[in-house]
Amino acid sequence: MALPRGLATNFPAEPAPAEAGAAADPDTLIMLENGAGAGTFVLLCDHASNRVPDEYQSFGFAAGQLGLHIAWDPGALGVARLLSGKLDAPLFWPDISRLVIDCNRPLDAASLIVVESEGRAVPANVGLSGTERARRIERIHAPYHDAVDACLARRGLPTVLIAIHSFTPVYLGNARPWHVGIVFDEDARMANALIKGLATDPRLMVGINEPYSPADLVYYTVSRHARTHGLPAAMIEIRNNEIGEEAGQKIWADRLAEILLAAAPGLLGAQQAVV
Repeated sequence: MALPRGLATNFPAEPAPAEAGAAADPDTLIMLENGAGAGTFVLLCDHASNRVPDEYQSFGFAAGQLGLHIAWDPGALGVARLLSGKLDAPLFWPDISRLVIDCNRPLDAASLIVVESEGRAVPANVGLSGTERARRIERIHAPYHDAVDACLARRGLPTVLIAIHSFTPVYLGNARPWHVGIVFDEDARMANALIKGLATDPRLMVGINEPYSPADLVYYTVSRHARTHGLPAAMIEIRNNEIGEEAGQKIWADRLAEILLAAAPGLLGAQQAVV
């Protein structure tokens, strides 16, 4: 089960604009769309893809696992792509399943390369050598974060960082009532605006650092890049049965774009004051 491919870009060279969905070099794992986007926001989708490239097929990742949440965040890339267009925002994502390596985990985390996820064994990762672990970091994890850093360093624009994820309605037998969760750390500038904006719809149950929080190590990518550059930031987790189809993805992209665009002027003023 493979996703549509995005635009492959070599870093740190400045990317040329291209249409989302353009054919990509199959050896390229770090994807950038709308690289020339000049809007306020930069978007991340750490778990966009469930692809296992040919070079990792020999490890024996189970095909039956690749459609599950343990392999990717279903629907997240669709929302992120729509937001990228609405916000004129660069969008970064690794075109590889998090079963190979999770770009949204610190290098010392046990969940960087899982041998078990959500109660399911991942035999393909059992007994990995230190050499193979280092190869995955060098091939995927490090280039992804280097690409984001290079973009943020060269933009020369006030910037807000947003990560788009999705979560399962049921986790280990426990129902999750939230339609969306906003994840954030001590810097709540962006999170507060999102929570306030989402609260205007009485139909929505909004999780505040639910169903995940930074204590679960899920905030790694946002924290790493936002703190380095002093950026307002937040992670948006959408329940994946809300965005399994294009119609739901559009509803959420429209909703989030309206809130983000309305919040941007105040966030940029606060950012400039901090700087």
